[in-house]
Amino acid sequence: MSQPALFTPDNLQHVSNRIELLAPAKNLEYGMAAISHGADAVYIGGPAFGARAAAGNSIEDIAQLCEFAHRYYAQVFVAVNTILTDAQLPEVERLIWQIYEAGADALIVQDMGILQLNLPPIALHASTQMDNRSSEKVAFLEQVGFSQVVLARELNLTEIRSIAAMTKMQLEFFIHGALCVSYSGQCYISEAFTDRSANRGSCSQMCRLPCNLKTRQGEVLAENKHLLSLKDNNQTDNLEALIDAGIRSFKIEGRLKDLSYVKNVTAHYRQQLDAIIAKRADLQASSHGRCEYQFSPNPDKSFNRGKTDYFVNERTNKISDFESPKYLGEPAGTISHIGRDFIELDSQLEFNNGDGFCYFVNEHQNKALSDDKLGGLRINRAEANRLYLAKMDKNLRVGMMLYRNHDQAFETIMSKDSAKRRIKVDMQLVETEQGFKLTLDDGRGHQAHAELITDKVAANDPIKGKQTLEKQLKKLGCTDFYLGELELSGCEQYFFAASALNNLRRQAIDALIQQRADAYQRPEKWQLDDKAKFPENHLSYLGNVANQQAKSFYQQHGVIEVEPAYELQKLEQDAPLMITKHCLRYSFNLCPKEVEGIKAEPMVLEMGNEVLKLVFDCHKCEMMVVGKAKIKA
Repeated sequence: MSQPALFTPDNLQHVSNRIELLAPAKNLEYGMAAISHGADAVYIGGPAFGARAAAGNSIEDIAQLCEFAHRYYAQVFVAVNTILTDAQLPEVERLIWQIYEAGADALIVQDMGILQLNLPPIALHASTQMDNRSSEKVAFLEQVGFSQVVLARELNLTEIRSIAAMTKMQLEFFIHGALCVSYSGQCYISEAFTDRSANRGSCSQMCRLPCNLKTRQGEVLAENKHLLSLKDNNQTDNLEALIDAGIRSFKIEGRLKDLSYVKNVTAHYRQQLDAIIAKRADLQASSHGRCEYQFSPNPDKSFNRGKTDYFVNERTNKISDFESPKYLGEPAGTISHIGRDFIELDSQLEFNNGDGFCYFVNEHQNKALSDDKLGGLRINRAEANRLYLAKMDKNLRVGMMLYRNHDQAFETIMSKDSAKRRIKVDMQLVETEQGFKLTLDDGRGHQAHAELITDKVAANDPIKGKQTLEKQLKKLGCTDFYLGELELSGCEQYFFAASALNNLRRQAIDALIQQRADAYQRPEKWQLDDKAKFPENHLSYLGNVANQQAKSFYQQHGVIEVEPAYELQKLEQDAPLMITKHCLRYSFNLCPKEVEGIKAEPMVLEMGNEVLKLVFDCHKCEMMVVGKAKIKA
């Protein structure tokens, strides 16, 4: 079997040179903040059927967000990416039309039943919940009408290149935020034990719970550890490599994160991508405007579980932290002295009133905290390295390391207007027969004009006249624009009333805003190829087919046998409840492929009262978490 061609910028001219930073929007406010802080696009949930059930939004708010985003030629993608029942499809169809009429640029979907509906001409994006990790699957998605695909987080650079070589679709990849330990769309633990389906937006995050790892014979390999909880994704150091592999949309996870996170992380990646774009003539940002920040972006100051680049640079042993799934923050220093109502830290950091800290509790000191192992404290007053506490904590010890997980000064800045996004505009003022004409050019193909009909009066002081012209025409602070070049074309020899110049400038700006709005075009819907063949002829419950329309879709595209989704089955036997590239054999240095002579012992995972078998596919380097499914009524 021949190897697929590797992607390079030279041999694949069909790959766009437009780089998209895609940020999460929990709601209208968060979406507007993401765009103001540099996002080229945002993704948001609609009123229902999104993979984050707790992050729904009204059609009215989506419309308002679209209007705001399109001012900067940024885009809005709406997630309707849960699996659906037959009864839900008519409502989904009506909702999709409302989303389109609200101005949305694309729809993010998981359920192929949607493709069987009467859809408006809206672009379709394949959700990460589709488990998009093979070039054959991605090529099929392009054939059936998708224009953008969210690739599996588990892919490495070589695999991404191979996929890029076989598609014209825009490839989207998660670069920051929480990592699902399972392949997306292939996790059923939450549904099995809590009746909360991850494929329907209600994951209970059982993977973050503490577990015990044992051999089948009962030997304890790990106890009370967060064995399925991964660190958070951070691809800061791999952005250019991902660009060269074919990624064009860089996605930040976090529709349930707080506003400070959205602002800070979006600004961080905006700066990183802008630095790459600035040195490469072959790349450009996909939206308009530059951002000015009132803070120094630092993703370490926002919620994270530590950082990993996951499998982008192949498998490493640094993707998980078994001690805690919580946010530790930055190392703040060790306790050097404990007073009656204060502690002193050996630290080089600057502390502020209201800072928050956490620390690891020794289990023998506090059994009540042994499940999550973390204690926390908040300081009332900071005097250099002496921190006065509202309440002393008996668990604190000299030599203990503290981590600052709340920087009060930073959060104070983030709680206010912390960025301004503006578009450069060049101005030219010229003399006409009846007066003067001001032309504005945004450098993106849009020009607008405004004319001043007036008698021409020579200026008594041309130098002062020039200063007046420059001062009045530069007054763009309350608009979306900032002045680039100003060409006066000799008009400084004339006298202008300040009020006349202000009115001329406002008319030109209004005309440019209108022209940009009129010229904005949403992405076109790609056509569906009825003859496209799905790369498999059998779909198990892992295909997540929950309605007749989805089943018919796959059958029309060559699938012979289609099983119903896990959520619809009444399974009584053991079944894979999670498929993951994270391998506990590897994590504990027990991998037969890595350690010569090691015996591949069977393992079990104890999660609360549940005992789950671990099945290892060493050929694929995958681990399955297998358990007896809860019998459905």
